[in-house]
Amino acid sequence: MEIKDRQKMLVIAAGTCLALLLGDSFVYAPLSASWKERSERIADLRQKLDQGTSIVGHERVIRAHWDEMRTNALPSNVSLAETQMFKAFSDWERASGVTRVSIRPQWKQSEEDYMTLECRADYTGDMDKISRFLYELEKDHTGVKVENVELASRDDAGQQLTLGIEISGLMLTPPQSTQQP
Repeated sequence: MEIKDRQKMLVIAAGTCLALLLGDSFVYAPLSASWKERSERIADLRQKLDQGTSIVGHERVIRAHWDEMRTNALPSNVSLAETQMFKAFSDWERASGVTRVSIRPQWKQSEEDYMTLECRADYTGDMDKISRFLYELEKDHTGVKVENVELASRDDAGQQLTLGIEISGLMLTPPQSTQQP
């Protein structure tokens, strides 16, 4: 093999390698990344479609749950809502026999369509009374959510307990109707 033939062969091999490198960098890699991105997007859209189909399939259950929430929510009048919440606390206390130490209500409105009445209450009693109070609270149909529960012993034997509980009640605010003249 002559030197010129060898040089031609090396130039052709180097050109081929350069063409392959440029093809990989400018054609194959971008197409491969684009294909992978599209595949991930299709998988995400399929998952969202399945989730949406599942929600549509459970429409009756979701609507029934929403209707129950609306029915059990606090009245849309602030003073009536507070009265209903305090009455519920009184009912739970009476049924369980716990002793109220304090109760502190506070209204919070983070959205336009609902408000929450957050109440921090402290009680004392023995284990039976505290557990009965929590049972009465959970079985009540009032739209309340237990946010936090703290239980502490007031004596060495653990007979006298202190219950600190944070409860929030849901009040749905009716939409404001705009009247046009």
